[in-house]
Amino acid sequence: MREKEIKKEWMDAQKAGFTGWDFSRIAASVSEDPLPWDYKEIVLAHIKPEDHLLDMGTGGGEFLLELGHPYDNTTVTEAWEPNVKLCKEKLAPLGIRVEQVFEDAVLPFEDHAFDLVINRHEAYDISEVRRILKPGGCFITQQVGGRNNEWLSGFLIEDFQPEYPGLFLQKEKEKFLAHGFNIEANQEAFPFMRFYDVPAIVYYAKILEWEFPGFSVETHVERLKNLQEMISERGYIETLEHRFFLVARNNK
Repeated sequence: MREKEIKKEWMDAQKAGFTGWDFSRIAASVSEDPLPWDYKEIVLAHIKPEDHLLDMGTGGGEFLLELGHPYDNTTVTEAWEPNVKLCKEKLAPLGIRVEQVFEDAVLPFEDHAFDLVINRHEAYDISEVRRILKPGGCFITQQVGGRNNEWLSGFLIEDFQPEYPGLFLQKEKEKFLAHGFNIEANQEAFPFMRFYDVPAIVYYAKILEWEFPGFSVETHVERLKNLQEMISERGYIETLEHRFFLVARNNK
């Protein structure tokens, strides 16, 4: 009976809804080593009230609203339909421009439209970023690197191959320099993340489907049982995260 109850907990976690970029549902079951930088502080150090700001891949606008930037100088993009709907309901009435995007290399903006473009964990096309930035404008991004969740993905998914194996800070810096940017700040880190129960892992894996392709409780139940045994023995499962940030100035 206990095994059935456990599997039901896993299935409930798999079915749980997700909007914006809000992991509060599993906050009590997860801990992360802090990054050696503060993305919000970096952004605030570069933004002025008069700046035309673009937040790429805003999710539900949770982080954006923390910045307190004038709404009429703020634009967001988002690709995922549920988040687009959320942004139109939550951000558009404030006066924030909301645009759905379908291709990184085709953004619906005029040349030199923005003083500052920010991007946290969203894909981008460097040429297109440069096109929409004003001369001297700034691009700030924090990215999930190619080694993120390397161990956990490999444990759950047989023959796992990372989607972005070459995504490292040094390579990105080289690309920005080749496109005429100056790099003003950058750093890379590999903090640990710990899961204290299996339902949190299930919830996380279903959301980050590009890191756990084909994952489901039904097809990976034996691997989940193995993880449950590990948690019972030592209290948590530990995986390595991979993050980097860079601040690039359009030297056009």
